[in-house]
Amino acid sequence: MGLLPPPRAAAWRHRDARDGFEVAFFDVGDHRISVRGHTTAVEEGEAWAVSYEIELGPDWRTRTAVVRGAGAGGDRETRLELGAVGRWRVDGVERPDLDGILDVDLGSSSMTNAFPVRRLDLAIGESAEAPAAWVRELDLAVAPLPQSYERLTDEGDGRRFAYDSPEHGFEAVLDYAPDGLVRDYPGIAVRVA
Repeated sequence: MGLLPPPRAAAWRHRDARDGFEVAFFDVGDHRISVRGHTTAVEEGEAWAVSYEIELGPDWRTRTAVVRGAGAGGDRETRLELGAVGRWRVDGVERPDLDGILDVDLGSSSMTNAFPVRRLDLAIGESAEAPAAWVRELDLAVAPLPQSYERLTDEGDGRRFAYDSPEHGFEAVLDYAPDGLVRDYPGIAVRVA
């Protein structure tokens, strides 16, 4: 059974690592998927807010992302664009260290974990590397993020994936809803709408 289309809107409550909320809005067309969202949180005593506009192809590969952040350190904006030959540009500058990456992963967002899961469409027992262009929530700096997903099981109406981010020493089993969005991201967020 394939994944359902994303809803018009979804929301997550952050937990444990930070206290806050994320809301995302989806617009699915024939040749593109647009996602707009906002995250606000307090983490280690620091309040911040991030908004994003992400354009994806129908295959869920990131085409562009505009990320805006606000915090005690001021306002910031970062623009990412994946060119036709697979080269990333960040704020207009080519970033060869991101070559071969197909996804953007926002440190502030649980929603962006949907991109590789939808794009890869793994069968139960299959796993894949899914490195991402990771945008940190506080300074919007962009770095390559090695990560992998393994589809474990389907339980009830959802799917479970083992997620591994070796650079952060983080492993978790993520629970996804039938629409391909994270429902439970242990230690990070839980979906509420």
